[in-house]
Amino acid sequence: MKGNTLTLENAHLRVRVDPQGGALLSCFSLQHQQPVLREGRGEKPGDCALFPMLPVANRVAGNRFNLREQEVTLPRHQADDTFFLHGDGWLKRWEVAARGRDSCSLRLRSQHPCGYNYLAVLDYLLDGAALKALVTITHLGERPMLYGCGFHPFFAFNARSTAQFQASGYWPEGEQHLPLAWQRTIPPQADFSSAQYGQDAWLNVGYSGWSGRAVVQHDVMRVTLFAQTPWLMLFRMPGESFLCLEPQTHPVNAHNLPGQPGLRLLAKNECCRFALQIRVDEG
Repeated sequence: MKGNTLTLENAHLRVRVDPQGGALLSCFSLQHQQPVLREGRGEKPGDCALFPMLPVANRVAGNRFNLREQEVTLPRHQADDTFFLHGDGWLKRWEVAARGRDSCSLRLRSQHPCGYNYLAVLDYLLDGAALKALVTITHLGERPMLYGCGFHPFFAFNARSTAQFQASGYWPEGEQHLPLAWQRTIPPQADFSSAQYGQDAWLNVGYSGWSGRAVVQHDVMRVTLFAQTPWLMLFRMPGESFLCLEPQTHPVNAHNLPGQPGLRLLAKNECCRFALQIRVDEG
């Protein structure tokens, strides 16, 4: 963990913000004396409680896509040898634009030869027993460009925890962690329509028709995720005490799907926004 982290706190929650990657290093319930999100040290990308994904969420097949009959080749970065994984917002240092006792605002300017040229503003706010996050992306390039984004929280999750959410179908994981063909039938280990712990095993799948609400239940604490999008990613690893439920504006590899669902084509000075809320209640 590097210096200059920010601590946001109110009567319900304490959050540590790291300008490196615009990440949260922790989110702790003061009332329940339990972590809401797993704690990270910020020693490498993804070693955190939550990070933003922009201007791409997850992976794009071949690390390229077509835009207006021209091929766009995405950059690579130090966190992945093959893909522009989760974009670059989680890897760069953000400027602290404003801060208060229970809120802060971060800014990031980024530009790539492929056409990404943007200013991002990331706002974190503690509102009672809820953590709210909002990312706003403004395109500054002369040529229009496709944008997507999301949030990647690591919810605290152990053998006594359950998760529950509704979805209409899912994409199984294929080679290079890219999705296989969409399926309406969700297998038991990936079906959280009824609350369950699931299996302590690798799972990395995307859902469509998500209701925009997911609940992580602990012994005495209920954590609810809200986001206005039909697309949710789930990621877990065996032996780890976290469950990632990642709302994003588009499905994985939307850049190469018919109609490029969920992505926004922004002209110069146009913007897109995406918000997340995590609320803590009595169990």
